[in-house]
Amino acid sequence: MGPFPISFGYSYILVGVDYVSKWVEAIPCKCNDHRVVLKFLKENIFSRFGVPKAIISDGGTHFCNKPFKTLLAKYGVKHKLAAPYHPQTSGQVELANREIKNILMKSTVKTCHLLVEVEYKAWWAIKKLNMDLSRAGVKKFLDLSEMEELRNDAYNNSNIAKQRWKRWHDQLVSHKEFQKGQRVLLYDSKLHIFSGKLKSRWIGPFTIQQVHSNGVVELLNSNSTESFKVNGHCLKPFVELFSRDKEEIILFKPH
Repeated sequence: MGPFPISFGYSYILVGVDYVSKWVEAIPCKCNDHRVVLKFLKENIFSRFGVPKAIISDGGTHFCNKPFKTLLAKYGVKHKLAAPYHPQTSGQVELANREIKNILMKSTVKTCHLLVEVEYKAWWAIKKLNMDLSRAGVKKFLDLSEMEELRNDAYNNSNIAKQRWKRWHDQLVSHKEFQKGQRVLLYDSKLHIFSGKLKSRWIGPFTIQQVHSNGVVELLNSNSTESFKVNGHCLKPFVELFSRDKEEIILFKPH
């Protein structure tokens, strides 16, 4: 942006805007060649915020040159050009430029030179902060330790909640004991959703082949030799039918 009236040797302003956070980076420049752009990217963008995926710029010679293209290719950054006479393509930069111009217009009404060094209020606050690297490192370490403690507390609370839920669930489940060789009925869960009016929801009987310690029961179908595993809560003992002994009663004719 520029040229402006020379102030302290500066006559241009180079502006960069992050399209996600809308954060603005602006520096005063003495010229508008590609060396200024490369220095701005290395010192103000890449080293502070990381390498972006893409950079959108106009078709100026300070952006469209071989050193600039080589730098972007080195870091894997895509370069996209804004369409000519279409400021909406770089709308965030245009808004930042307009804001900076408004600040300069209000700051240079009664001054004899352009106050290019005017910064955002956020930068004024940063200048008053404590920049001691050793204390900042200790605080960062304490913050990470506190985060680790919070993570451990959340993990422990989750386990406590799971144990409490397990105890509540086990109270509602009746305890069943099965023996190997016992005949049982299996609850058919499909009939719980699509129930028949007069159809039993229990199928079987099946013979228990093995009882595991975790509550899993291995059943054996009477019609085949293949076994399958089910949860013991889905079983109930099969009650054998009483044997009906036929008794012959002889009736005599009355006299």
